[in-house]
Amino acid sequence: MDVTRRDFIQISGATAAGLAVSGLGFDLKPVKAHAQMLKTKYATETTSICPYCAVGCGVIVHTSKKGDGRVINIEGDPDHVINRGSLCSKGASLAQLTENTQRVTEPMYRAPYAKEWKKVSWNWALTEIAKRTKDTRDASFTFKNAKGQVVNRTTEIASVGSAAMDNEECWIYQALMRALGLVYIEHQARI
Repeated sequence: MDVTRRDFIQISGATAAGLAVSGLGFDLKPVKAHAQMLKTKYATETTSICPYCAVGCGVIVHTSKKGDGRVINIEGDPDHVINRGSLCSKGASLAQLTENTQRVTEPMYRAPYAKEWKKVSWNWALTEIAKRTKDTRDASFTFKNAKGQVVNRTTEIASVGSAAMDNEECWIYQALMRALGLVYIEHQARI
């Protein structure tokens, strides 16, 4: 057998590569596949919108049918026109919004100059927000400007809408803000 120097290098390289691969534990025998039941098989599917930014990516939320309403899985909606099923890292972690033991689920209040937050009731929190909004509006409401024109506005309150609202919800929201006399009305999609 006539082996040239080039043939010898090729043969020894192939042999060394084969020994290295076989030493890593690769087994070329057929492997039995075991199908697992999908955790979303009996779940209820609901489409929603990611609340994090103004892009408005579509998501599919799978919730338990056991009656507890627990979120089992959240994934990108492949039929959504904006994201076509893909999600950013924040959108991919959406399940943590509901399945998080450290999530605040009750209103908290920190009094002026206090160092700690305290839990308050929803009734107290909503009443306090309404009272402070009315007090601020009444104290800063302008009926006429310097030229004598009727303006009916307040410049002491501002509002920023949510990216999770659809057009109809945005319209209702801005109509409420305009009825209060707000001038500074923004939306997260524009920021």
